[in-house]
Amino acid sequence: MLSFINAFSGYHQIPMFQPDEEKTSFVTPHGICCYKVMSFGLKNAGATYQRLMTKIFRPLIGQTLEVYTDDIVVKNKTKSEHTRYLEETFRLMKTYNMKLNPAKYAFGVNAGKLLGFMITQRGIEVNPGHHGNIPPSSKKELQHLMGRLAGPFFLTLKGASSTRWISDYELAFEEIKRYLTQPPILSSPQLGEQLYMYLAVSNYAVSVVLFRCINDKEQRLVYYISKIMVDAKTWYSKMEQTVLALRSVA
Repeated sequence: MLSFINAFSGYHQIPMFQPDEEKTSFVTPHGICCYKVMSFGLKNAGATYQRLMTKIFRPLIGQTLEVYTDDIVVKNKTKSEHTRYLEETFRLMKTYNMKLNPAKYAFGVNAGKLLGFMITQRGIEVNPGHHGNIPPSSKKELQHLMGRLAGPFFLTLKGASSTRWISDYELAFEEIKRYLTQPPILSSPQLGEQLYMYLAVSNYAVSVVLFRCINDKEQRLVYYISKIMVDAKTWYSKMEQTVLALRSVA
């Protein structure tokens, strides 16, 4: 069971150190003003906010709660446990006078959106709302589609000034789209568990897949990433491509 909570104007809930308020001064038609609370754009604002959120929820993080800046997820296996830890979460919020966004919350659900992904009881999944954004509308967008893994796409980029959807290209695109709209679910490894890695390198892209072995016949995906080979990188040797793949996932 999951609950998703969002802090209201999180940065503005942190007061500025009074002697530093004048450093945030800005000119308006009514005179010079300054921030009395932490504003967006300050050099260490993001790090400061995350550090305070980690301090507030330290007793629960990694066990029944996860937090990334102003997004908070409470997670439990049973309804009774969930209710108990929601109360503990709200107790910590009340202690630090944290205000919440009434327009962004969901309690006691099986799935929800977080950082552009769908978080479910099964794991991390791609947000279904992103499926409609797959078709490329320009040559540059096509260069990022699947890291040039489709041969017909690569030939189009190399020779044509604009994309022409002939039958080969349409077939390749539909196959990739079908796969991307049915992606695998990410799995969470256990502490100390041995992980394995697949590396795939070519003149078009390098890819890395991190996975765990459940048994001799079953593997579960933990993480994956790919990087497009452009400009001078297309001339890399196989060894250099392999090193680039390892560096990309490090």
